[in-house]
Amino acid sequence: MKSLETENANDVAVEVTTEAPVRHRRLNHNAFGYIFSIPFVIVYLIFHLYPTVYTVFLSFTNARGLDQDKISLLTTNIFDNYKRILDNSSFREGFVNTFAIWIMNFIPQMLLALLLTAWFTRHRNKIRGQGFFKVVFYMPNIITAASVALLFSALLGYPIGPINDVLVKTGVLSKSYYFMNDKTIARIVVAFIQFWMWYGYTMIILISGVLGINPEIFESADVDGASEFKTFIHITLPNLKPIMLYTLVTSLIGGITMYDIPKSITDGNGGPRNATLTNTIFIYNQIFSGDYNYKNASAASMLIFLVILVLSAFVFIMLTDKDEAQEKKENKKRMKEFKRAQKLAKQGGGF
Repeated sequence: MKSLETENANDVAVEVTTEAPVRHRRLNHNAFGYIFSIPFVIVYLIFHLYPTVYTVFLSFTNARGLDQDKISLLTTNIFDNYKRILDNSSFREGFVNTFAIWIMNFIPQMLLALLLTAWFTRHRNKIRGQGFFKVVFYMPNIITAASVALLFSALLGYPIGPINDVLVKTGVLSKSYYFMNDKTIARIVVAFIQFWMWYGYTMIILISGVLGINPEIFESADVDGASEFKTFIHITLPNLKPIMLYTLVTSLIGGITMYDIPKSITDGNGGPRNATLTNTIFIYNQIFSGDYNYKNASAASMLIFLVILVLSAFVFIMLTDKDEAQEKKENKKRMKEFKRAQKLAKQGGGF
């Protein structure tokens, strides 16, 4: 009996000694995760959260100029700055321009990205040199916006520029034309640059989404004799809905906060005649145009933030699969009922 008891005690001791280091390692791993996240949290608090909160505060104050001691909250009507911005014709014009330029570049960007995605992900005939073409299509996204703006400014130069020289020598134009002085052409140029820089990025995102689809689905479609067009329409696109939602929301945010291209390629103030004036350029002009109007700039920033929030939520609701959402809701309800039944069973067993 004593030998059996000693053996059992030794087994328990071995189990305790083997389990203790495992718990210790898990605690260490969790601690390392928190430690590694500290730099991000610090950077986020200093460079993102604090500026956002301070901007909200400034939007309800009389902040103007560089004298920070005179800043105080509005007493009569705290939403006076917001009302002033909404009544500002330049802000409304910039808002319309921003959405017009975004739509002009996003629709062809998405169509071309989908076309290239269908081309690169063909399951019957693989395209040779895919890596080379992907790099070429994605390369404009690597170039900085300032460099691209300088490039197109040189191409469309007036009175001397490559495009003007070609059009005049071929007889298309009788004399040089100042392209960036035309409101319609200026908007088209800004929209084209945005499209040219970002269609490769959108293509890469969509290709990644297609590669994540179960290949057996495409094999079943091939066995059933479905054409490539029908496979793309009825299989690829429905499975790409979450990726397309992500692309739409991120493009919407990027389009509303558009700044560098219209600022660099024009006179910097949204010219010609406010044709390329965007929301962010309006905010920049409010702050750095000489009067340092922080209150109006902060109010405009918060209005843009609210627009992005509302539109992103609207897009998410519209593109969410209602059947899938209903199924998740029912599964969640069944899980709650199951846990409740388990709880009642345990309470009954206790009596």
